[in-house]
This record gives sequence, C-alpha cells and structure tokens, in this order.
Amino acid sequence: MSSSSSSTVWKRDHFIKNPFLRWTVIILVTAYVLYALNDMNLNWARMKSGLPRAVDFFHRMFPPDFSRWTMIQRGVLESLQMAIISTTISIILAVPLSLGAARNISVRWVYLLSRAFVVVARSFPPILVAIIFVKAFGFGPFPGILTLAFTALGFMGKLLGEAIENIDPGQVEAIRATGANWFKVQLYGVAPQVLPRYVGLSIYLLDINLRASTIIGIVGAGGIGGALFNAFHRYEYDTALAILIVIIAIVLVMEFISSKVRGRLQ
Repeated sequence: MSSSSSSTVWKRDHFIKNPFLRWTVIILVTAYVLYALNDMNLNWARMKSGLPRAVDFFHRMFPPDFSRWTMIQRGVLESLQMAIISTTISIILAVPLSLGAARNISVRWVYLLSRAFVVVARSFPPILVAIIFVKAFGFGPFPGILTLAFTALGFMGKLLGEAIENIDPGQVEAIRATGANWFKVQLYGVAPQVLPRYVGLSIYLLDINLRASTIIGIVGAGGIGGALFNAFHRYEYDTALAILIVIIAIVLVMEFISSKVRGRLQ
C-alpha cells in the first residue's frame, strides 16, 4: 500500500527542468545578491546606532495631534479632487488610446504610435513626472492633476488595450457582416466584451490615483502630501502621524467601496 500510494503522489515540475541549468541559475543569482550587498557598502554599525533614534522618532509621534484638523481636511479634500479629476480625464482618453493600442482592430501606424505613448507614460514614476510638471506650471494641484492623468493614462491604455486584443473575434465579425461602420463595430462588437474590465480598471485607477496624490504632494504638486512633508520638516511628528492615520483611513474606505463595486460587476 505504501509503495503504491507513494507512486501516485503528485510533484510540481521545476520551472527549469534541467538540474544543471537550475543549480547554475541559483548559484549565479545567490552570488550576485552577495556581490550587490557588498558593493552597496552597508554600514551595519550605523544601522545599529540608528535604532535608538528610530525608537525616539516613533515615540515622538504618539499621541497623534489632530489640532490642525482644518489644514488636514483641506489637504485631504484637495487630494480627493485631484484623484477624481485625473481619473475622469484618464478613463475618457483611455478609450481612443486603447483602441489604437489594440493590434487586432487598429492599423499599424496608429498601433505603433499608441503603444509608443503607453510605453513612455509607463516609463517614468509619478514623482519624476510631478517634478517636471511642477517646474513647468508651478506649485499647486494643477501639475498634480496632469501628473496623475498622464501616468494613469499609460496604465489604463495598456491594460484595456490588452483586453481588447483578447476579445472574441466572432462577435466583431458578426456586427461587421451586417454592414455596420467602424464606429458601430466598436460600439456593439468590442465595447460589450470589455465594458466590465473597463469599469473595474476605472475603479482601481481611482484608488491608485488617490494613493499617488499623497506622494506627489511632497514635490509641491498639491494634496495632503505637501502637508505631510511640511509636518516632518518642522519635526511635528505627532501631526504627521495624524495625517498618516487619515490617509490610511481614506485608502481603507476606498478599498471597501471598490471591492463592493467589483463584486457587483462580477
């Protein structure tokens, strides 16, 4: 019984089936990690000496100070407005961009241009794009909105374009066989297949933009991030903790709402 039962035990195949090649990759990766750690010149004595300062830092953050609630509320409202406006712009512009970025329904030159824009928009982190727009347009929420819309458009265009490439071509051909023009083919053949994906990505994008709006404010692009940076800069760690608590609460609420909406869509 034991021999027969052991012979039927299922074992997962290795990602690299060749044992020599597999162990070679493991050894090379391990060697590179050790080399990278040594090349970074990590100062363990400095890290050990910094532990008491870290403990003092967290000690000074408690209890959180909500006395500047008006300032916190203004920053949170600005972040919400930035996230909503930038998400609205992105999900509108993502429709023509994703249609152009889908190989199965777009002509080649439009596809290449759309894909090039998607690649450029996704190549830069939001904080770097925010620095560029702040230098161009000055401080405030306007460069923050442009930053969030630009980076989110690359994200939305890529995922929605891939969803369009994976649609059932039979439905598109059936609509085209009726003599429908290009617009009606997209409206009745493509849109119904990707609409649930489009709505789900839009909700997820709002959540991403809300969190990103708290980061780009550090470089002057508006939102609660600016207030958080100023609180740390003035060594008002208790106020900074209050701002962090508010940010976490907002993200949790948005996560709850988005999960409920996605559950309804499914």
